[in-house]
Formats: sequence, C-alpha cells, structure tokens
Amino acid sequence: MESTKHALSLVVLAGGLGSRFGGNKQIAEITGLGCTIMELSIHDSYAAGITQVVLVINQAVRAEIENTILPRLPAQLEVILVEQRIDLIPKQFAEIAKHRTKPWGTGHALLCAKEYIHNPAIVITADDYYGATSFKLISEHFKNQSNWAMVGYPIADTLSAEGGVNRGVCQIQSECLQGVVEYLNIKDENGDLMGDTPTGIREKIADNALGSMSFWGITPTLFDSLERGFAEFLQKHDSGVRKEYYLPDQIQKLILTKKQKVSVYIAQEPWYGVTYKSELQEVAEKLYELRHG
Repeated sequence: MESTKHALSLVVLAGGLGSRFGGNKQIAEITGLGCTIMELSIHDSYAAGITQVVLVINQAVRAEIENTILPRLPAQLEVILVEQRIDLIPKQFAEIAKHRTKPWGTGHALLCAKEYIHNPAIVITADDYYGATSFKLISEHFKNQSNWAMVGYPIADTLSAEGGVNRGVCQIQSECLQGVVEYLNIKDENGDLMGDTPTGIREKIADNALGSMSFWGITPTLFDSLERGFAEFLQKHDSGVRKEYYLPDQIQKLILTKKQKVSVYIAQEPWYGVTYKSELQEVAEKLYELRHG
C-alpha cells in the first residue's frame, strides 16, 4: 500500500537511549500483558483508523523489534522501521556528527520519518501510555480540519510519587495552543500545584492546567520547517554541546510566527509514563487493570 493512500499515519519516536531508565525502555514488556507500552499505543491507533505506522528506532533495538514486536502487530498495518542515526544530517555538518554520541533529539527523530509521511499523522513517544480515546480525538479532528492539534493531559493527573516532575504547561486561548512553558519540580504542596518557572521562581500552577505529554497531530508541512530549524540548530551548536533539537520548540516557533494553529483537546483517560525502571512495575499494574479491569 502506498503511503499517499493513508488517511492517517502514526509516528512513534523510539530512538532515545533511555539513559535515566538504564536501558532500552521502549522494548520493556509490561508484566501480565506480554507486550510493550508502544504496542498498546499502536493497537489503540489502529482501532482509531491508523493504517500506517513509522517506528523511529535506534539500531540497537532493531532485531528485537523485528523478531518480537512486529509479529504481534495487526497484519493489515503497514509498519516501517526507520533508524535515527547520528550521521543523518545535512552534508555540510558531517564533521560534527563524528564527535556526537547522543541522538539529536525528538525534532531530528521526526525528521527521519519525512520520506514516509504524505498525509496527516499522529506523533507520540514510545514509552508513554496515552489512552485509546486520545487517538480517536485526533483522528476525528483531521476528518474535519487541516490545522495541527495536540492532546493535553491535566497536570494534576501526571504527578509522581517518586518526587517532583518537569512538565510543559500549556498556555491556551480559544481552545488553541499559544505556547508551552517548562515548569520544574512540580508537586502537590498542601493541595496546591506548585512548580519552578524557567527563571527559578516557585509559583502556583492552575488546578486545571494541561501538560503537553508529546501527543501531536501534524501534517507534512511541518517537515520543511523542521529541516530549516535543524540546519539552524547545527549552525548554532558545535559538537561539544550535548544539546538536543526538540520537536515542541519548533512547533512553538511556528505558533509564535502565526504560521500554524494548533487545536488543543483535553485527554479523557490517564497518561502513564516510565522514566525510571523502578516505576515500570507500578505502571504495569495500572495498565493491566485498565486493559483487564
């Protein structure tokens, strides 16, 4: 099936190395379910009408995904594996790549999928569980509209018992995204949501604030902007820095320059994410309950 015939695609960003997690968390199976979080998302997206999936992976997990995960996915899905390689950058910056050990970030990961996406697409990360209804929300959005979209999750529902969390807090006006501000060390303190602003001021976050958990609905027009932005990023940062090229920053830039409107939908199900291995068991239990409750 040719890519142009797909009404809606899914891009799963699974190329990160999971350094804090201590291994490739993208392929860690959920106890009791016999599959990964990524597979749950793919099945949920398939139920919402997705017919093509592009998995952006690192080379280290390719064999495992081909042998274990792909056979468990719906046979009707077109699944494409794309490796996010450090040397996949414009030729004039080839020298920089030789000194880089870490992947270039989510903006570059999505760029690796460019040649396969010719229609609207949902973009997610492999290690987050978003809930089946989130895929349906964006699927419905693209049946009626051509602008981009995102699903935001109530921040109060994304806190961790392990301690403070960092979240991109959505600034919203008329149900459209105006920007995302990164707050650090967000915790519930005596019934108030508190977090540190980018300038280090501890302040209250609105009880109904939404967090951007990397659930985007995009169209192919994003890729040209991503390419331009990546070249600018490489020009600006030499190989000595470990800086990453982030997708949300590029989307925000396009919102600010009035080149793109991003509709915001509120998640109807909980988000579950795994940052540390110690959280995997607890998340596994919650997901098992959700799917078999």
